[in-house]
Amino acid sequence: MEKNRCGWSLKDQLYKDYHDNEWGVPNHDDTHLFEMLNLEGAQAGLSWYTVLTKRENYRAAFDQWDANKIARYTEKKISSLLENPGIIRNKLKIHATIGNAKAFLAVQKEFGSFDKYIWQFVGHKPILNRFASLSNVPAKTAESDAMSKDLLKRGFKFVGSTICYAYMQATGMVNDHVQGCWKYKK
Repeated sequence: MEKNRCGWSLKDQLYKDYHDNEWGVPNHDDTHLFEMLNLEGAQAGLSWYTVLTKRENYRAAFDQWDANKIARYTEKKISSLLENPGIIRNKLKIHATIGNAKAFLAVQKEFGSFDKYIWQFVGHKPILNRFASLSNVPAKTAESDAMSKDLLKRGFKFVGSTICYAYMQATGMVNDHVQGCWKYKK
């Protein structure tokens, strides 16, 4: 018997697996948090599905999201990324990822981990929303506004408030599974 899921996740098995196993699940792994921040930024102007289908290609192209390596990318590496059909070949987004790696490393140094820094925007515990339908889910919140403002101040790119809210959902900082979904938390 098919599980009831949030309506956005019904497209195919890739989406269902992402919905069931990752979206809304609290994550505290710095590498994963860095990956998701950059993938959400890569989504700007596109659909999440487009990015999700290229996720494994991104992992390979960006050294399994090793921020230390990414921060040292050369023009030769950037050129190879711009020619890689497995990722979104947007020059601004690729340069943003490299800049984000540098900013990410600075945050880790300052706070001890990116996890400690990023989870402060939700008081270090997930926000459990109780929306009846997807139409009730906001595109951004005061928390995502604050996160965006601080990330931008620290040099991160492609981190507007809407991207930050999607990031919060993706990393479980916010649980927006709607009522009726088997992942909904009462």
